[in-house]
Amino acid sequence: MDKDFLWPHLKELPYFRALLRSIEATFYQDLDLPSPLLDMGCGDGHFASVTFDKQVDIGVDPDLRSLREAARRAAYRLLIQADGAILPLPDSSIASAFSNSVLEHIPHLDRVLVEMGRVMKSGAPFVFTVPNPGYRTELSFPKWLSSIGFTGLATRYAEWFMRMSRTWNMFYEEEWNDKLNEAGFEIVKTFRYFPPRALSVLEWGHYFGAPTLLPRKVTGHWIIWPSEWNLMLTDRIVRRYYEEPLAEDGTYSFYLARKL
Repeated sequence: MDKDFLWPHLKELPYFRALLRSIEATFYQDLDLPSPLLDMGCGDGHFASVTFDKQVDIGVDPDLRSLREAARRAAYRLLIQADGAILPLPDSSIASAFSNSVLEHIPHLDRVLVEMGRVMKSGAPFVFTVPNPGYRTELSFPKWLSSIGFTGLATRYAEWFMRMSRTWNMFYEEEWNDKLNEAGFEIVKTFRYFPPRALSVLEWGHYFGAPTLLPRKVTGHWIIWPSEWNLMLTDRIVRRYYEEPLAEDGTYSFYLARKL
């Protein structure tokens, strides 16, 4: 790995989000993503600003506040406020697209996939990352509760965690293959990453990272003092997971699909 993606994320994001995003950023480095490139669900633009050395052609997101932050980062040539199921783009106008940890949050997923198929050119690559069902089944706290006999409480906690993280779509490869085929895509490559031990870092990071909510609300920044000295211990703790991202029991999945 030539470029370190952990530190650029760690100095601006809560550590659990920084870990996941930095791992995902490495997956894009050897991909051929021709222009015009579309980021479906671009959010605040931080991921694109760190992952790519040049501007992404188009970023789409329904949230205006996030788009304003993305505009300040200057990571896109064009930003569009739109629902992914109603893209204001011509048919077959997009040469490549990606959607990083977005599709799991979309209730009307099938409509979004069909719309992506409409705007993408034949043969265009579509890259996305999503949690798979392991994201729910491998949560450490519900597993502990089940081990001591509190299976009902474990189920309720897992359901709450899914709502809290707004995670609705978690599928394994076979179901993603069916959904993509229906929308006019085929899977070219897929692999799993982020094993259960890394998921635990993310799971508990939702709680240990809570103190960053206040500076985010007041200043617009998650990390007030992004110095190497201040984040040295955090870096040391999470870097071991960053350096070993792929795993057969991974709770997240990477997909490279192609428009038919």
